[in-house]
Amino acid sequence: MPDDIGSTVPRRQLGRLLRQFRNEAGVTLDAAAEALEYSRQKIWRLECGQGSVRVLDVKAMCELYGVSPEMTEAMRGLAVETKSKGWWHAYGDAVPNWFELYVGLESAAARLREYGETLVPGLLQTRSYALGLFQPGSRLSPEEREQAVEVRLQRQALLRRRLPKPPRLDAVLSEAALRRVVGSHGVMSDQLKHLLEVSEQPNVSVQVVPLAAGPHPGAVAGSFVILDFPTTNGGRSAPEPSVVYSESLTGALYLDKPDELMAYEDTWRGLAALALGAAESRDMIKRITGEMRHD
Repeated sequence: MPDDIGSTVPRRQLGRLLRQFRNEAGVTLDAAAEALEYSRQKIWRLECGQGSVRVLDVKAMCELYGVSPEMTEAMRGLAVETKSKGWWHAYGDAVPNWFELYVGLESAAARLREYGETLVPGLLQTRSYALGLFQPGSRLSPEEREQAVEVRLQRQALLRRRLPKPPRLDAVLSEAALRRVVGSHGVMSDQLKHLLEVSEQPNVSVQVVPLAAGPHPGAVAGSFVILDFPTTNGGRSAPEPSVVYSESLTGALYLDKPDELMAYEDTWRGLAALALGAAESRDMIKRITGEMRHD
């Protein structure tokens, strides 16, 4: 598995299997915690793919759930893979625990469908724009802000990587995100020009939902990303299930239940229908750039 993907996918795969076998065995979280002398939180975190997993823990849980020796061995192998490190671990606290999972998923995705309601998405930001997002009263020191921006810029490298194949990024932005001044008019002008440049990459598309479209589901949902994953083993294995990522000030939601995915898929289709075409979107970005220069 490539270094930039790290342990994220095997953690999710193992977590789903642990939850599946626990449910099939009719064992509740509380009962499993009591039998294994673990905290309920520990089992929940393992099933959600949040953290590396000890082989001994997998063995104990498989014994409790009556998992076959062959499947137990396969899950032990996944546990070993959960200890590999992605590039983002080198940045320490600059990548919060709740965001670490997303960075790994982003690196492993085959396609990213991102809606930006209020801001330009991180994968499309310039350094100056990213720095401008930190207010003067920010709790972060200048060094911490710089490190946080470096992480954001490092993430952007996945759009240009050679191996594995870079993901497809389909970005839909609200016109409001393009008009909201971050830093200064000069910073915004450079940011908008950067959007035009990045959108010329064959694996990137940028479309704009004009304010004239009025209220729409995206305005209610807020910014979000739908991550779709590639098939493995030359297409012989089913892809990792898609996941929706929605961020807040202090944490994030990772949504992967069928009804949750369906709701966001419907919202994405609605946004795509309202968005201007690629050429019209470029024209709008150019027009707003011109306005920025004259303000």
